[in-house]
Amino acid sequence: MFNTRRLLKSVAALAAAAALVAPVHAQQLEEVTYLLPAPAFLPAFGPWMLAQARGYYAKEGLKVNFVAAKGGVDVAKQVGAGNAPIGGAIGDTPIIARANGVPVKSVALLGGRSLTQLAVHEDSGINGPKDLKGRTVTTMAYQDTTFYALLGMLASQGLTKNDVDAQAAGAAGVWQLFAARKADAMAAVPDWIASAREAGAKMKLFSSDDYFKSMSQAILASDEMISKRPDLIRKLVRATLKGMQDIMKDPKGAARDYVNAMPQHKGKEAYIEEVFGLYNTYVYPGQKQLGAMDPDRLAAVQKFYVKEGIVAKEAALSDLYTNQFVQ
Repeated sequence: MFNTRRLLKSVAALAAAAALVAPVHAQQLEEVTYLLPAPAFLPAFGPWMLAQARGYYAKEGLKVNFVAAKGGVDVAKQVGAGNAPIGGAIGDTPIIARANGVPVKSVALLGGRSLTQLAVHEDSGINGPKDLKGRTVTTMAYQDTTFYALLGMLASQGLTKNDVDAQAAGAAGVWQLFAARKADAMAAVPDWIASAREAGAKMKLFSSDDYFKSMSQAILASDEMISKRPDLIRKLVRATLKGMQDIMKDPKGAARDYVNAMPQHKGKEAYIEEVFGLYNTYVYPGQKQLGAMDPDRLAAVQKFYVKEGIVAKEAALSDLYTNQFVQ
């Protein structure tokens, strides 16, 4: 039988012991499975892990269990099938998912700019995507959004994938091959840029935003969950965005608490702070309302996807996102 008195005592004891976390409401926490497109310890998921470490999900009455899927499209499939109530991907993932009959939407966007940046060696003579013709460029995979962002940057300069030697190198190979000077450029997220710098690479960065307005990370939910559990979606969105806002306001303090919570990064505070700084500069800014999707930007990305044959036809924008949980 449910013992309220014992639970209240346990929660009170936990609250007193946690100096950095405000007392959790005396209630049973609802357990939630949150799918991420890659392992949770990657710095890209800083907002989520910081929200967890600082007790923001617990304050919403939630116990969140993060589980790694096999990329953003897999997250969308699992969420759409009802195997998890919510997940993380990229803002343009619903374009691909809807084209394949998967009923998911973006319910929050973590940043108003592009996740993907073009990194080139400082002495390469490359001064933007226009100079990539005939060059070797690493990317994570040919079905990855970082590659699609690269295609968009090339297209803005009248180039196609046939004009470059694009190599799908995996999440580690992207920056390792670049740092070893086996590639002239890489289509990279901030994590890989910081890793290449740590390995000694000196580089220039060109934001996709200046050439092709690709998307940042997003939170996805199914049509069914949005309809049946809007309260749960709102709580998860609110807590995660608070984690992102903390990184924006105080990257140094955020890096410290993040590393304390993620033992894989022990002793790497400077690296994490650099990664968070890159997100603050290139990815997170630009939203009038924190977490809101820009429909014009999304529409332009979808048109490019159709033009490139990545998806067969356009979906209604209202099927791809909702801003109801960030307003």
